[in-house]
Amino acid sequence: MINTRPLLVIVPALNEQKSIQQVVRAIRAEQFDVLVVDDGSTDETALRAESAGAKVLLLPVNLGVGGALRAGFRFAVDNDYAAVVQVDADGQHPANQIRDLIAAAEQHNAHLVIGSRYLSPDSTLLPTASRRFAMRLLSKVVSREAGHRITDTTSGFRIIRQPLLNVFARHFPSYYLGDTYEATLAAIRAGYRIIEIPAALQPRVYGESSVSGSRAILHILRVLLVSVLRLHPRIPRYSNSRTDTATVYECTGQ
Repeated sequence: MINTRPLLVIVPALNEQKSIQQVVRAIRAEQFDVLVVDDGSTDETALRAESAGAKVLLLPVNLGVGGALRAGFRFAVDNDYAAVVQVDADGQHPANQIRDLIAAAEQHNAHLVIGSRYLSPDSTLLPTASRRFAMRLLSKVVSREAGHRITDTTSGFRIIRQPLLNVFARHFPSYYLGDTYEATLAAIRAGYRIIEIPAALQPRVYGESSVSGSRAILHILRVLLVSVLRLHPRIPRYSNSRTDTATVYECTGQ
């Protein structure tokens, strides 16, 4: 049960000194532990995160979001956290909806809960038409594997709980979209329970995405090919003694 064991909010960050204090303070206001994984920043991201009340894990070189998250997962496992929540450092993810992820995970006994911008009428963070078309292709593949509709396979606002957390601490893709889409697909194919709930994601206040435009679409098409050909990383299958281990639950938040 998450409510009887600690939960850690992990914030991967690269040169996010303008927004990191606001993000950490919002999470701390919800009474959660925060770990900012500084992914080789050259600004004051780490210093400002610590001053706002976060634990800080400094990476000596830039590993990318996936690598930073895996380092955070290992920290969580080593410190006996029952679950982690991923939150971006740019302020796009609503800290006051972290408890919605926890509640959904508990209610549906899910290993991974995704906060979907497409299920929330309050979302203002929506991609361009061309990028959304490519993302729909990704969703079709994941939905077919899951046996139910999953709308936002690239959302970085999600909760991961044991035993999947322990698996991701050892086997987690570090390249672009590996940390969201491919990790989700690998978990589904390994028999873990995945659900989705609405999350009102907002545009970043400062800076811009490191991958955007035509480059992002090319990445999406590449990962689509990888998933269809099953070239993504394989993770250990989920198993226990109950007869419902292959069940995947859907939650729309309605």
